[in-house]
Amino acid sequence: MKSLKYILCFISLSVFGQEYIEATFIKKKPFEYQTPISIDNFGYTYAIDYATFYKKDTNIKLTYSNIQLGNITSANAFNTLKINLFYKNFNTAIILDNRLAEIYKIDFNTKQPYKNVSHISTGYDNTLWVFDQENQQLELYDYKANTTRATTLPVQSNVLDIKSDYNYCWLLTQNFLYTYNYFGSLISKFKNEGFTEIAEGNGNLIIKSGNHLYFIAKDTNHLIPIKLPELLINRFLLTNETLYIYDGETLHQFQLKIK
Repeated sequence: MKSLKYILCFISLSVFGQEYIEATFIKKKPFEYQTPISIDNFGYTYAIDYATFYKKDTNIKLTYSNIQLGNITSANAFNTLKINLFYKNFNTAIILDNRLAEIYKIDFNTKQPYKNVSHISTGYDNTLWVFDQENQQLELYDYKANTTRATTLPVQSNVLDIKSDYNYCWLLTQNFLYTYNYFGSLISKFKNEGFTEIAEGNGNLIIKSGNHLYFIAKDTNHLIPIKLPELLINRFLLTNETLYIYDGETLHQFQLKIK
């Protein structure tokens, strides 16, 4: 714990100076599900509650669950027409449409070559970014054609988190944060100084270290601390310049003042 404090202090003094991003509180509300996944521009909330995936607003609530596959490991609603759910225990992904109807099932156990997948995220067209633990590589996988469109070089440490949009994929490992384009080419990397999670919005990143959040503007590696009230950060989401923080019971909404 002390070493993490020293790291944060060093980062703040040597890199940031007095620069920070102000987060203006907007509102908070109780959150009834286990894990918030996304809040889109139309006000829909996407969430996981163990084995069930939810899409809801004030008027509708849609659900999806798969009894055979059990609890959902992760979900991604970047493309709301092709939402992906990942069931790590079964090495399987499910693609849903915007009504949460199942449109595709990918059982990586049956694919040749075999993939032992630990993380997935949305790609463009009919693709997923998948991290294969067997060869420690990130792949852009076309699940309809069962082909790999791009492959990165192997990484040398465990993967902590993955986020993507149609153009880029960000892979956070214990050693580095990597940025790749959709050709699988490495665009940038910088050393992980205690970071554990990332969120993405319009190419910008929010990155977590301890109970602190930092902003990384698109196409930069410059970390700027976000000034927040004392708050337990269990989960965080970024939609445009709106930051959502879930403390385990309540979802807090902030507006970021990005210069």
